[in-house]
Amino acid sequence: MRRFYGSAIAVAAITFLPGMVAAQGMDHMDGNTKVAGGGIMVPGWMGKPDGAGAVTDAKFAKEGDAFHITTGPAMTYWNASNKATGDYTVKATFKEANYMNLNDHPHPYGIVIGGADLGTDKQNLLYCEAYGDGRFIVRGFNADAPKGVFKLNGGGEKNAAIHVAAGKGQPVTQEIAVSVKGDKVTCSVNGTAVGTYDKSAVVGADKLKSTDGIYGIRSAHNTEVMVTGFSVTKP
Repeated sequence: MRRFYGSAIAVAAITFLPGMVAAQGMDHMDGNTKVAGGGIMVPGWMGKPDGAGAVTDAKFAKEGDAFHITTGPAMTYWNASNKATGDYTVKATFKEANYMNLNDHPHPYGIVIGGADLGTDKQNLLYCEAYGDGRFIVRGFNADAPKGVFKLNGGGEKNAAIHVAAGKGQPVTQEIAVSVKGDKVTCSVNGTAVGTYDKSAVVGADKLKSTDGIYGIRSAHNTEVMVTGFSVTKP
């Protein structure tokens, strides 16, 4: 196993968890398109691709107050200083300026919480992501789970709160948040709770170790998205 870390020069890890190439629940096996000039250009941030991809096959850059993410392989990005404990909400706004410009079908992006052992083959996290076709997906990684993935809503669900792009190449924006409050974990999109789960369904054997941990951003493969307002709030 090889790993690469750094900031503007090179940041992240290359590792493999079985089944991560199918982590988004897609039923197709389209390949990854490597991004020219890839890497992580934001100091302090790190990343990990799904499967056998490299961090330099995708690009994570800062443009004004936004993160500009362009993926080849699906990527999880984080800054180790971004940690949340207890009750909290992590949110950000994701704009896909040109819907499906790097693929011929919708791919999602969203928020990561509860990160532990990130960048290793024991990576553990939970994510909530939205698609530009009105669906959302809530899943996580645990090396002990079947194929390294645990699922909270199967292959994704439709919800009227999730914005739908007018067509390929058209803009679509989603505000995505994940909240931990008491014994509940909630995924919200555009101000509406689209999925709420008992913490006992989220945390446990083969699932998330704890909702306390590093929070970050995730984007599926062959996507381009601008992320603004990435932040955490406490009650």
